[in-house]
Amino acid sequence: MALRTAGRKLSFDVLRHRDGDHHAAVPINRAESDPTQTATMRKSRKQRRNKKKKDQKLLESSSVTGADPCSSVEDSRALNSDSVTSDPHFPLQNGSACNGFELGARKFYSTGSVTLVEEEESAASVCTGPATGFNFGELRQRAVNSGSSEDLANSAAVAVDGGGNDDGGAKASPIENPKLTKENDGNGGVAKLETVESLDWRRVMAEDPNYVFLVDKSPLAYFLEEMHNGNSLRSTTTLGNEKERERVYDTIFRLPWRCELLIDVGCFVCFDSFLSLLTIMPTRIMMTIWKLLKTRQFKRLSAMELSDFGCFLIMSCGVILLQQTDISLIYHMIRGQGTIKLYVVYNVLEIFDKLCQSFNGDVLQTFFHSAEGLASCPPESTRFWIWRFIADESLAIAASIVHSFILLAQAITLSTCIVAHNNALFALLVSNNFAEIKSNVFKRYSRDNVHSLVYFDSIERFHISAFILFVLAQNILEAEGPWFESFLSNVLLVYVCEMIIDIIKHSFIAKFNDIKPITYSEFLEDLCKQTLNMQTEGVKKNLTFVPLAPASVVIRVLTPVFAVNIPPNPLRWRLFWILLFTAMTYVMLTSLKVLVGLGLQKHATWYVNRRRKHHLHAD
Repeated sequence: MALRTAGRKLSFDVLRHRDGDHHAAVPINRAESDPTQTATMRKSRKQRRNKKKKDQKLLESSSVTGADPCSSVEDSRALNSDSVTSDPHFPLQNGSACNGFELGARKFYSTGSVTLVEEEESAASVCTGPATGFNFGELRQRAVNSGSSEDLANSAAVAVDGGGNDDGGAKASPIENPKLTKENDGNGGVAKLETVESLDWRRVMAEDPNYVFLVDKSPLAYFLEEMHNGNSLRSTTTLGNEKERERVYDTIFRLPWRCELLIDVGCFVCFDSFLSLLTIMPTRIMMTIWKLLKTRQFKRLSAMELSDFGCFLIMSCGVILLQQTDISLIYHMIRGQGTIKLYVVYNVLEIFDKLCQSFNGDVLQTFFHSAEGLASCPPESTRFWIWRFIADESLAIAASIVHSFILLAQAITLSTCIVAHNNALFALLVSNNFAEIKSNVFKRYSRDNVHSLVYFDSIERFHISAFILFVLAQNILEAEGPWFESFLSNVLLVYVCEMIIDIIKHSFIAKFNDIKPITYSEFLEDLCKQTLNMQTEGVKKNLTFVPLAPASVVIRVLTPVFAVNIPPNPLRWRLFWILLFTAMTYVMLTSLKVLVGLGLQKHATWYVNRRRKHHLHAD
């Protein structure tokens, strides 16, 4: 009994010696579940057994001093089988204290958010303590983030398997090559072991149905596989269907001729309105004046007569102001600019032309409404409606004059490009038309927006015709030598480019916005109903065109051509030739008006009846 007590005191003396000198250490058994030494697990177990035998012999030799060898061996086994030895103030090598504990062959030190893990490097590499004759494993340190000592203890419990066996070795864990990782549970980092299977990317990716294994192929095998895999563009294109085929042929064949037909009919509708302003309106004004002179009784004018007098006053003011304009000065100012500046000037004028066209339509509608109110107002409110009519008339005159000057400058710019010999016309047409494609094709359009865009193109086609007439008049007055052939070639170039650009623009607008070619046929049907004065469903379906500004420009341009052929003296012959040329022009324009108007009426009637039959068959 005394020997056992002495043996126990010897064991505690060893522990006290360890606490007093941090350089010395007790023999520590290495757990077989250590993740870093799995491959040498069995070899380490044999070495530990040999080590225990040496320790037992050492204890037997100590029995000479009076200690009980059995007690020493038992205490040594108890010391080796202690898996975790806690020391709240275990000193580090630098002398600072921290919280820590030992786990098998590892030591865990917690310093706040960092945990240092010391583990034995190898059972083969040992060192001998200075005070005892025991062998100690070489230690290494690892830093592991930890939120608290409780998390650290949990990680230690995961890391150790069977560390309390008295033979110093636990059964091998079925987990192969575990890896220490960190998992966040909301309170801080927690050490966790992950198996090799979870880290094996091949197994993980194999479980993913979207993963395709990469197969090493030779260049010849890859080429032969590509040769026998069908369509060579299968990776960048898809298999089409009947709908895609219809879209292709709609873009190339079905839509272009319908779009061009609609634009041409709209251009003739604008031309008919222009001829009405030059023929029908003067005739009705002359008849109204003749009626007033014949009856010698002043009556309140109707809304139609007030509108005619108002439009005549607007056009007369525009012609008078344009007559004061020196066209030659503007021509030489524009001609002195470079090709790029001509392109910029023409585009700016084209934008303002569209803005004025839209604004003048609203102003003219307001003026007609004031004329209707003045014609049907009661006598006590006549003064109010008169002042309102005058205000709307003044606004319409100002807007028409501004639009007239813009059209005149645009016509002079086009004339400068046609007359120039440095291919300025070709550069202008290419730059302007492709800028139009860029600004329109890649936008989203609704059905009503496409409808309005077609009407703008029809008005633009008519304005180009007026500009060509201006260029013809300028060539008649100022050109020298043979000029007619070059003039015809340039005019043909302008019209062909304009037609091609409109077709490309509308074809791809319809393609990108999924608009069928039958839609353009419906647009044409609405335009034909407007020509026949049939009530349409909405105002947006009507073509709005104000010919006052173009008429002022054409009269200003053609007046010098007639003035050249009129003899200067005597006055009566001069008046005779003026009246003769005016009568001849009126007869020609009236004949043209009748021809164009009847042609539009015939075409509109035929097309509306055809569409009705088509709807009946479809139903």
